[in-house]
Amino acid sequence: MGLSIKKTEFSTKDFERFAAKVRTDLAALTRLLDRPDFGEGESSIGAEVEFYIVNPDLRVHPINTEIAASVQDPQLTVELNRFNLEYNLSPQDFRGDPFARTEQELLAAIRRINQHAAPLGGELVPIGILPTLRQSDMGAHVMTDEPRYHALSNALLKQRGQPFSIHIGGNDVIDLEADDVYMEGANTSFQLHWRVPAHRFADYFNAVQLVTPIVLALASNSPSLFGHHLWDETRIALFKQSIDSRSPNHKNWRHPPRVYYGNGWARSAWELFAASASLYPPIIPVMSDEDPIAIIDRGEVPKLAELRLHQGTTWPWNRAIFDHADGGHLRIEIRSMPAGPTAVDMCANGLFVIGAALAVLDDIGHLTSILPFHYTEHNFYRAAKYGIGAEIIWPHRDQVQLQDTPLLTVARELLPRAREALKRTDVDETEIHRLLGIIEGRIETTMTGARWQRNITESFFKSLSPDEAFRSMLALYMANQKKNIPLHEWTLSP
Repeated sequence: MGLSIKKTEFSTKDFERFAAKVRTDLAALTRLLDRPDFGEGESSIGAEVEFYIVNPDLRVHPINTEIAASVQDPQLTVELNRFNLEYNLSPQDFRGDPFARTEQELLAAIRRINQHAAPLGGELVPIGILPTLRQSDMGAHVMTDEPRYHALSNALLKQRGQPFSIHIGGNDVIDLEADDVYMEGANTSFQLHWRVPAHRFADYFNAVQLVTPIVLALASNSPSLFGHHLWDETRIALFKQSIDSRSPNHKNWRHPPRVYYGNGWARSAWELFAASASLYPPIIPVMSDEDPIAIIDRGEVPKLAELRLHQGTTWPWNRAIFDHADGGHLRIEIRSMPAGPTAVDMCANGLFVIGAALAVLDDIGHLTSILPFHYTEHNFYRAAKYGIGAEIIWPHRDQVQLQDTPLLTVARELLPRAREALKRTDVDETEIHRLLGIIEGRIETTMTGARWQRNITESFFKSLSPDEAFRSMLALYMANQKKNIPLHEWTLSP
């Protein structure tokens, strides 16, 4: 979706031509995947981090285009709402200390961007949902004036035919309607890209799907919206509902929501691309001049621009990515983790999800046989709602049967296995020890960003108005975040 487009309105013929080109791209992808050496090569990681921009009062500050114009960094992009920015980190080979390199690049980027933001009265905050966000801050007026966002909005609204309904329960309940897609911009995340071998893509993808609920719970950092304490990861419910383009009044078959966990255990990489093409109508039919079949006939690698664009307008929490670079390869984009609290916490989340996936990889055929996919989806939403307090359906260690298990019990069992699996890679042991030590610290203290935010805010409720309590909590959060101290070491006294 990071493409630059000029049009915001499209004809029926545009959509038909685009859909036909996606089908051609799928045929080309089949031939690419059949190449014996396709997608082989070094494993690597990359990441995208989304930020809120706040003013000195710690309210949202809609100046993303002004900051981006001042910074002039191609790795910095504007997001859907004018108070959000995204930084795209450089890919790193998965050897040595890839996350330490990512962490240092991210810290340097934040410092540099803040130097440009400060004269404009702005500052970046990596946090799942800004606790001081108000309903009055939201609306079509805060959407970034970019053709791609107008096109996205037009298409989703046209398909839905009425406002977006948002209902989220929890300790509190929120019910609201949005007349555009701007509520999606309340969510900011840390999105990890992991290059994996193409010939085993389905196994790696299923392993990530299996362990994502555990990682999400430990990473949770979005416990509130508009002053309501909701899910530990409120973003998960909000994102799904904020761009649900399905018409509630549709009498015929309707496609699943465009934000989803999956349609079953993956059997091949191709299946994941084909499913998104068959299930979801195109929304931004921008065409390229490429003839992918002719390029393959020449023994080269096409860009498959239409397929990639269409894939970028569906939002599974783990997404298959095709990239033509480096002879063509496949990645898993792990999209469910929130932004924040700190650069080192995000890197710990990233290493843990890879380590946990590698820990179950050799047994993934057995695990996917005994755990029906809908239980993994169930685990994902339990983890989003209850965080580290969740109970999930998990295979018993010594036998085939499934059972309700505290998520923290599974995390404690998975952590040493993740450590051992990572030791078999080319990542330095010091990197593994440092970052998985942070995950261990969260498990042992039973503390996450969501729990910290909630505990501090509730302690402020005793002496402050709700508005001031959330603001005071955010001030403490930002002070800790700037020191890059791991979350589990933050004090719980205001």
